[in-house]
Amino acid sequence: MEVGPLMNCYTPTLLAFFLTFLLVYLIAYFILFRHWGPRARPFATSCFTSLAHGTPAAFLAARAIYREPPGRFASPNSAAQSTALEFSTAYFLTDLLHYLVFFPHDTLFIIHHVATLFVLLTCRYVVSSGAYGILVLLILAEITSPCQNTWSIAKVRRDVSTAADKYYRFLSPYFYAFYSMVRGIIGPTFVYELVTFYAGELAEDSIPRWAWISWIVVIVCGILVSIIWVLNNWKLWYSERSSEVEKKFS
Repeated sequence: MEVGPLMNCYTPTLLAFFLTFLLVYLIAYFILFRHWGPRARPFATSCFTSLAHGTPAAFLAARAIYREPPGRFASPNSAAQSTALEFSTAYFLTDLLHYLVFFPHDTLFIIHHVATLFVLLTCRYVVSSGAYGILVLLILAEITSPCQNTWSIAKVRRDVSTAADKYYRFLSPYFYAFYSMVRGIIGPTFVYELVTFYAGELAEDSIPRWAWISWIVVIVCGILVSIIWVLNNWKLWYSERSSEVEKKFS
């Protein structure tokens, strides 16, 4: 009897990656952040696990597409591309479980993770094509990971640690600028190229319409949320700096 594509999701590589991220998570929760508060502890653990994913994911994705000719958005997934997709799938599964256990009411993050998993799983196991574009976007998403996660950990500790507060204040404008450039300029530009390619019906033989349309919807929504998030942080940063200047000269 033939087994459907999604029934083959539990590959040894995916399972190995998932167990690795689970181990990283448990080490962070029970050892690294065991003395932190009840809310800060799981939050920092999630950030640490994200750190363990971000840079390696970008490296795996970059290596996987290195030999792929530019613009082949509908080409079949190579073995290296499939491995890169499985690596990130394992991370998002781990972090989704984290949110369901500790922050079940954080609807936005849960929806984000479910939607991201939908793109990764359908690209890897259902369509088996189109990983080139997905992995380029993954690189753009994860190159900000070191800044974002260390910034997030510092933010949650700034009220109890002078060093964390100093790091948060120092990093914030540089992180916001970098994030704005990647998520607000480079990312949308690449997505425009993807949409142009798909809308030109150049991918119909490899990627069904339902797949690429759903991918684009998820990607565009993710970019819009990212832009709103960073704009709100810019606004908060400007407000804090303005208040400090007023206090200094009052």
